[in-house]
Amino acid sequence: MLTFLIGFVACERQDDDSSVAIYIDQLKSNSFEGSVLPPFSPSDIPALLVYRNSDLVIRDFPQNGISSLRVTECRLGMYVLWTIESIRAVEIKSKYLTGRFPSQTPILALRNATELDLVFDNKSHEDAAKAYNEWWYSSYSVKDKMNIDPLKNTDYRWH
Repeated sequence: MLTFLIGFVACERQDDDSSVAIYIDQLKSNSFEGSVLPPFSPSDIPALLVYRNSDLVIRDFPQNGISSLRVTECRLGMYVLWTIESIRAVEIKSKYLTGRFPSQTPILALRNATELDLVFDNKSHEDAAKAYNEWWYSSYSVKDKMNIDPLKNTDYRWH
């Protein structure tokens, strides 16, 4: 039955929060078996944002195969933000997309660093969570929101 649900979530989008709930439950229990991010849409963003602040460490999640950096663990909240970024990237057909992956990893890097400087601290997570929440609940239309980088006014970008 679990295999059926995973396939169902990966292949079809539902209009309610159930596919997000299944996804989050699988991430929380380290039982996600897929190799790609689910095909969520902008209508799923509010349900995903509920988990933006979670510092629960997860260890079983889809990763971008082109990245040479293997991520062995990630905060659920950060992974959810990366999932939201995937939705945005797919909507705007970002040149950085690899499949549904919006960047190489679900890790933030300092935006203006002269060399790659990855950040894993609480402040970066809090700032990113706040930025995504404010972006989504701004007065812009959904179409316009998709063209705005939620991290644009922060010190961070996705790696």
